[in-house]
Amino acid sequence: MLSSRIVKPLLQISYILLVLGTFCATLLSCVAILSQAVRTAPNRSWDKNFNALIIGASYIILLIASIFFCLKRTIAVRIKLSRFSRTHKTITRGDVPDSVHKYITEEYARTCLIAHQSQPTDAFHEGWGKPGGQYEGVRFRRALLDTIPKIDSLAHLVIPTHPPLKPHARMIHHFRFILPLLPSNEDELTPLHYYDSIVQLARISHREPTEEEFELGMDSADVIIQALNECRLEMLEGSSTQLNQISEES
Repeated sequence: MLSSRIVKPLLQISYILLVLGTFCATLLSCVAILSQAVRTAPNRSWDKNFNALIIGASYIILLIASIFFCLKRTIAVRIKLSRFSRTHKTITRGDVPDSVHKYITEEYARTCLIAHQSQPTDAFHEGWGKPGGQYEGVRFRRALLDTIPKIDSLAHLVIPTHPPLKPHARMIHHFRFILPLLPSNEDELTPLHYYDSIVQLARISHREPTEEEFELGMDSADVIIQALNECRLEMLEGSSTQLNQISEES
């Protein structure tokens, strides 16, 4: 579609061409009829040529009437446009005729119904949170892998000699030094074991993680982060206690 910057000049040019064409055609017809009136007159002259006078007067009246109607229409349009409010306001029933208000109401209701019916009701994209759900807009694979640097930085704060993270290292091997800090279940499995399995799935599997696997991985990561934070707080409290004892002894 053409933009308004192109359409508006085209409309103005076409209107000017239409007016000029109408004026030229009317002028040519006036000249042709006057010349015919002169040729058919008994004396073949303008003198005492009543037909030429009537034709000239008719075209003058036509010109005056055309100018009058054009000015009247222009003034009427400008007056109506000046009555429009320059600020935004809600159109009520009294602002427009009843038929117009009824048509606007019906079209608005139809548009709302179409918009409601076109909304996805059970949309699902594998590996992403459901629209309108708790994890809307979350990509499970990326969110799971983003937890690795966070846990690794906390592990280095707790254990300064912790080995650096390798790109493809198993989580159960890389974080083996924090295993004693984590709780275990009756099967002697810690959250790190579940976290390692989910991370491996997110890394190498062609299948996208499901919402249940994502929740399991994030819950395991939260438990690991909580355990590391608690251990770090205990270390800070122990350090502050030792500093207090040293200051008292000195």
